[in-house]
Amino acid sequence: MTDARRLMAVLAHPDDESLGLGGTLARCAADGVEVVLVTATRGESGRYRGLRRGAAGHPGPEALATIREAELSAAARVLGVRELHLLGYRDGALDEAPPAEAVARIAHHIRAARPQVVVTFPPDGGYGHPDHIAISQFASAAVVAAANPAHAEADLPPHAASKLYYLAWPERAWAAYHAASNTPRSVVDGVTREAVPWPEWALTTVLDARAHWPTVWEAVQCHESQVSAYEGLRDLPPGHHEALWGWQWFYRAFSTVNGGRRRETDLFEGVRA
Repeated sequence: MTDARRLMAVLAHPDDESLGLGGTLARCAADGVEVVLVTATRGESGRYRGLRRGAAGHPGPEALATIREAELSAAARVLGVRELHLLGYRDGALDEAPPAEAVARIAHHIRAARPQVVVTFPPDGGYGHPDHIAISQFASAAVVAAANPAHAEADLPPHAASKLYYLAWPERAWAAYHAASNTPRSVVDGVTREAVPWPEWALTTVLDARAHWPTVWEAVQCHESQVSAYEGLRDLPPGHHEALWGWQWFYRAFSTVNGGRRRETDLFEGVRA
C-alpha cells in the first residue's frame, strides 16, 4: 500500500455514488486521491425504466441486480473510482442485515484499503431511507471496529481512519432536487419521511467540485435502468446543476487531525499522507 491519500465511500445502492457523492469522488480522483467505493446492495428492488417490479417489461429482481451492478461499474469508472466492492445485501432490507457481520465486512475493507477519510450517509439517511440509515450506522461502527486491535483479522492489521464524514445537504441542494423532480421522501411503516435540510451553521465542510459536474452527469447517465427517475435532471438550468454537483456539503463526525468551527474546503485538511 502506498502513502497516497485515500478516500473510502460506504453507500447503500448503485447510483448513490453518482447522485449523492459524485462531485466529491470525481474531484478527489482528479486530485490524485485513491478512491475506494463500498456499495451495500445491488439495487434489485428498484424500478426498471419506471416500471415497478412485477410489471410487464420489468426484468425481475435478479436480472435487474445484474444490470445495475454493470451500471455501477461503468459509473465508478467515469468518476475515477480505483476499487469497487459490492456487499450483496438485499436492497430495501439493509436494516435487516446481521449487524455484526455487516460491520465486520466493512471493517475488513477499511483495513485492506487503509483510507484516511471515510464518507457515508448521515444518521437520518438524508430523507429517512432505511437502507441509507442502516449503512450510516454500519459504516460508522466499522470505522471504530477497524481501529480496534481486539477485532483480530489474519494478515490485516488494525487501521484508524483519521476522519469520518456524513453527507449533509442544505436547503439549496434540496431545492435543486425538487426542481428536478420532487424532494426525495420515504414511506416507512405507513409514515412519510421527508428530507430535512441541514442548517448552514452545521456544515463543517464545503467542497468545490464545480469543475467536475459534467463528469458527474456522465456518471449519472450510466444508470440507464433508472433513467426515468433522472429525466428531469436533463433540463435543469446551470445553477441547479451546480447546486446538485458543483458543491458538496459534509458534517465532520470526527477527526483526529483537526477540529474547531472554521469551515473546511478539503476533506483531507490536517491529513498527512
